[in-house]
Amino acid sequence: MAAVRGGRARRTARSGPTLEEVARRAGVGRGTVSRVVNGSARVSDRTRAAVEDAVAELGYVPDRVARALAAGSADTVALVVPEPESRFFTEPYFPAVVRGISAELARADMQLLLTLLHGPKERDRFAQYAASHHIDGVLLVSVHADHTLPDLLARSEIPAVLGGRRQAAEPVPYVDCDNTGGARSAVAHLLARGRGTIATVTGPDDVYAARCRTDGYREALRAADRPPDESLLACGDFTEEGGELAMRQLLRRAPGLDAVFCASDVMAAGARRALRAAGRSVPDDVALVGFDDSVVARHTDPPLTTVRQPIGAMGGEMARVLLELLGKWTPGTSGADAGARPAGEGPAGEGPDSLHRVLPTELVTRASS
Repeated sequence: MAAVRGGRARRTARSGPTLEEVARRAGVGRGTVSRVVNGSARVSDRTRAAVEDAVAELGYVPDRVARALAAGSADTVALVVPEPESRFFTEPYFPAVVRGISAELARADMQLLLTLLHGPKERDRFAQYAASHHIDGVLLVSVHADHTLPDLLARSEIPAVLGGRRQAAEPVPYVDCDNTGGARSAVAHLLARGRGTIATVTGPDDVYAARCRTDGYREALRAADRPPDESLLACGDFTEEGGELAMRQLLRRAPGLDAVFCASDVMAAGARRALRAAGRSVPDDVALVGFDDSVVARHTDPPLTTVRQPIGAMGGEMARVLLELLGKWTPGTSGADAGARPAGEGPAGEGPDSLHRVLPTELVTRASS
């Protein structure tokens, strides 16, 4: 279990004044200093001023951990990513979602603990860690259909919010984007460009978002009276190498294809590499569309048409939902863009005020299509 904690490094040696020293300087008891530091109203103005003067003179910094424990809170949220370091540190999705989460947590004066899990043993170890009240809640991204950590956390009554879903009827609070609608708009765009044989590079079938994007691909074709041809589907794994391999398979099966929708920008970059190796020009021979609108989309050659999912806003919304569950979110403190409000798409009962939120996507047209 790899973990990185945000915030100040913990001091290993005494490097500042203690509560007792502040109490001696102010001429009061240790408990009185503690009440002033923690904002208690049960202190006279004169005593409060004396303690505050002593704190300023000595440069006393309250122990955040001790204060949190006294309040029955760790003031810490864990972000759990069940992916290897090689994927977390190379794919642009993860830094974007972390930025959104950290910005929202910082407004609530909460710390972020990043944890990468690599298997059942680390999953169980983390569940035990969470159950020991070292953290207040958990955010999970990159969830797969068989992930059981949300259920383990629920049994320990640890609040959790998912980035995405494991299934359509997800019982755990989540923030997602309109994956089906986004894919549908991408394929409709290719149809409007007059493309006749449209293939797709899908994500893994155990990822609900990937299945939704495949559904959107099929729906757009059916709406245009074009029955989907299953030979034009090739499965990738959301990596560049996976996109390249899937594109090679598609070219072997359907050498006359003239358009490809990839379920991620990273896979589209791999598909572009395979098309170049096969002597196929983009967009003249094959139009190419991705999904995410990550930095990859702006740096492919030619720049990639893609479906923008508001990754940073989704991260911020995840943090906000968790803060609501913890009773630590105050309306008006969010830095979320007004355009990044929940879309209210999903099963009956979902909506902008629920704990199951779906944000809209947007097609961004560039030179690749």
